[in-house]
Amino acid sequence: MSYPPGEVRRLFAEEARAERPDLATLCFLIGAEADPSLGPSDLDALQVELDRLAGELPYRPGGARAWAEAVRGLLGERYGFRGDAADYQRLDSSLLPQVLERRRGLPILLSVVWIEVARRAGAPVYGIAAPGHFVVGFGSRAERVVADPFDGGRVVEGGPRSAAREVGAADPLAVVARILNNVRAWAGGQLDRSEAALWAVELGLLLPSHPAQLRYERGKLLVQRGDYLGGAAELEGYAEVVGAVDEGAARKVRGEALGARALLN
Repeated sequence: MSYPPGEVRRLFAEEARAERPDLATLCFLIGAEADPSLGPSDLDALQVELDRLAGELPYRPGGARAWAEAVRGLLGERYGFRGDAADYQRLDSSLLPQVLERRRGLPILLSVVWIEVARRAGAPVYGIAAPGHFVVGFGSRAERVVADPFDGGRVVEGGPRSAAREVGAADPLAVVARILNNVRAWAGGQLDRSEAALWAVELGLLLPSHPAQLRYERGKLLVQRGDYLGGAAELEGYAEVVGAVDEGAARKVRGEALGARALLN
């Protein structure tokens, strides 16, 4: 049974404001927003699958490198989780339920699988939003070992991604915001993908901290999709916010709102 209308967003907002937001749940709810056929039983099944995979890891294999190698052996080798260049052209590469099923996805979604499986097994694991690439870290900052799930969990020894050793751990809400940004980038202003862009923006607006620019994007998307009044109202709301710091920009946005209203004539 799927969720009733509005329930996915209510649950998403509630989880995002929890004391310790659950990354797997938030990522599942993004998938449920994209696929309305998903419901509570599918979330239970996803959590069970992550638990099952964690149960196949060795018990406390050792230090950071031992953990990285153990997770690579399980997810990268035995189960074949890895990325491919074609994954960047697919929306389901940003949706955790589909990534678990296909064992393919974007670096950040594969990293979510690594993090959630390893965490359940007791590993000191976290995501790292390295420049241009998302990877996974094991161990403390001093002993950090970096693995690249997109490359099957290969332990990164150096090269252009070695800077990841110096980047701080990404908190769950930052990971979720980046996933939603990826969906918006995939939609790329294409009208046939505007529905996905709109729900990605609207979920982003439910996060406790988000850029005001998302209101502008939402207004433009509503206008693009033919909701001229709703889009104009959102643009005017954004103009009120931006007017406090940049009146020139606010005037420009108000002009766009006026133009949207004119489309009704």
